Amino acid sequence: MWSNRNVWIVLIGEFIAGLGLWMSIIANLEFMQQQVPSDFVKSLILFAGLVAGVAFGPLAGRVIDTVSKKKVLLYASGGRTLSVGIMFIALNQDSVFWMVVFFVALQASSAFYFPALQSVIPLIVPERDLLTLNGVHMNAGTLARILGTTLAGLLLAVMSLYGLYLLSIIAYALLFVSTFLLQVRETGELPKETDTVGTGKAKTAEAVPAEEAAAAYEAMPERGFKAILPVLRAHPAVVTVLLLTIVPTLFIGGFNLMVINISELQQSAGIKSWLYAVEGICIIATGFLIKRFAAGGQLMGRLFLFASFVGAAQALLFFAQIPALSLIAFGVFGVSVGGFFPAAATLFQHHIPKAYHGRFFSFRSMLDRVMFQIVLLSTGLLLDTIGLQWMVLVYGIGSLALVGWLALRESRRRLQEGGRIDEAGRA
Repeated sequence: MWSNRNVWIVLIGEFIAGLGLWMSIIANLEFMQQQVPSDFVKSLILFAGLVAGVAFGPLAGRVIDTVSKKKVLLYASGGRTLSVGIMFIALNQDSVFWMVVFFVALQASSAFYFPALQSVIPLIVPERDLLTLNGVHMNAGTLARILGTTLAGLLLAVMSLYGLYLLSIIAYALLFVSTFLLQVRETGELPKETDTVGTGKAKTAEAVPAEEAAAAYEAMPERGFKAILPVLRAHPAVVTVLLLTIVPTLFIGGFNLMVINISELQQSAGIKSWLYAVEGICIIATGFLIKRFAAGGQLMGRLFLFASFVGAAQALLFFAQIPALSLIAFGVFGVSVGGFFPAAATLFQHHIPKAYHGRFFSFRSMLDRVMFQIVLLSTGLLLDTIGLQWMVLVYGIGSLALVGWLALRESRRRLQEGGRIDEAGRA
């Protein structure tokens, strides 16, 4: 896998774009702090971008499944680059309106970019390397988040917001250029590993040309975004994992708010950086070891295990006033999500036919955006009403209960499937 140039293009592109993304996020927060005194109005501005991302999801799914995925990545990368340019107008006019336009344009471009990227990953490596690549890809994004936020914080002391947005545009432009270098054979079917006998070359993914994939798409009984629903019904394990994703989202959605509250609870400003550092380091470490963690069992079993750890980490924050326990909780969370999301992505890429990847990953992106916003608002409400410690206890118990119910549901489904197979065999 490491000799595959496409892999390095994707990873380096993700890292560079991640740096630009997080520098622009820090700049956005600084601009909003200067121009928008109300926290509620700030949430509405962010919500506008979320709505745009959800609204473009169905269109993005259909486009990704019918057009060259590389072209989608190129146009979406170009859109992300141009959208940052809108912030120069906002800065020049001190205009919140233009910032809203920026958020809408950025999220609309992202609605195409990220599902297309998830659809491309299975096309550049054999299935046996999917879990490893998904883990390392998450590491690249996490490392970019850590370095991008740190670098942006330092640069704010020596340069204006114009400078930060300019660096963000440069990063997105580099991603756009690197995407040209991708060599992807488009496919509309599941990959088949073939071995070039006698050449000594490793197995590669056999692909169907984009024209054939488009023709196959046109021949489907249901070509719209709704076609994903019967696919989900045919793959109940995928639905189980989508529901299981609620558990880490409960933690991630209120992550920054919890960090602020832990800092206030411990009366320590420095604990914030330690919490972020421990979580990031654990995610990166797990990303490199994810294939070894998953080697001892099926992906589904590991997903339940990681989700259980997330629930335990949430409950452990009931003792957030103790610095050591709060750091342990964030470390356990880092290890858990560092394993959960690459394993979930790999399971989706295995189970969902490639002809539906664009629509499925767009559908998943829409669910994630909606769930994230719901969790964010719920976390803010609970922090104001019952406080951090009781909130995390409720989240932790609720998460463990959801994991237990889904595990019982999945085991019953497998027993029923096993019974049907036995009856068919006897017949």
